[in-house]
Amino acid sequence: MQKSSIRRSVWAVAAVSVAAVVMTGCQPGDTPADGADGSSSTPTATASSPGSSGSSGSSGSSGSTGTAAKACTAGSLKASAYQAADRPAGTGTGAAIVRFTNAGATSCVLQGHPTVAGAANGSPELNVPLTVTPVGPAAPVRLAPGAQAWLKLTFVQVQGEGDGSCESGSAPVLYPTMVIGLPHSGAHQVALDDGQFAECDGTLTATAVSAAKPS
Repeated sequence: MQKSSIRRSVWAVAAVSVAAVVMTGCQPGDTPADGADGSSSTPTATASSPGSSGSSGSSGSSGSTGTAAKACTAGSLKASAYQAADRPAGTGTGAAIVRFTNAGATSCVLQGHPTVAGAANGSPELNVPLTVTPVGPAAPVRLAPGAQAWLKLTFVQVQGEGDGSCESGSAPVLYPTMVIGLPHSGAHQVALDDGQFAECDGTLTATAVSAAKPS
C-alpha cells in the first residue's frame, strides 16, 4: 500500500514538471530567429525575362524554389550600353544606361555599384579608372535566364561645339569603349550603340544595378 502511494506521488510530480516545460517553451510573443526556417531576411528584387508575366521592378523573395542563387559570373552576362534619354544639357554623352542580360541557363544575382574605366583597346593595363560617386542604395537583383538589369552613369557634360570644352578648363576625353565592373560579377567592356563616350574631368555618378529600368 505504501509503495502504491509513492508511485502515485512520483507520477504527479512528473506530470507537473512536463506541463511547466511546455508552458515555458511556448510563451506568447515568441517568434523563430531570423532565417531559422531557411528564408532570407534581405529583400531581393526579381527581374523577369522580357515578355514574361512577371514585373521587372517588383520586389520579392530570392526565388520561388527557396534555393539561393549565386552571383552572376562574367561569362553568364551580356552587357551593352546606350545614351540615356534623361541627361545633362551639353554636347557630350551626358549619361548612359548599361544593360546586363543573363545569358546563362540558371538564375543568378547581381548587386552593387559599378567601377568604371576608360578602355585602352587591347591593353587592359592602360585602362583609365574614372572616379565614381555611388548614388542610391544597392540591393540584390535576381536575374532569371534572359532577364535584364540596368544601371545609369552620369558624366560631367561636355559643352560647346566642335571638340567641345569642359567648364573646369580641362579638355574633354573620348573613349570608344568603357569597362564596367560589378562586385563578384566581373568586368565588362561596352560601347555606346551610337557614338563614343565623351566626358569631362574623369568623374561621374553611378546608380547601383537595378531591376527597374532608368531613363
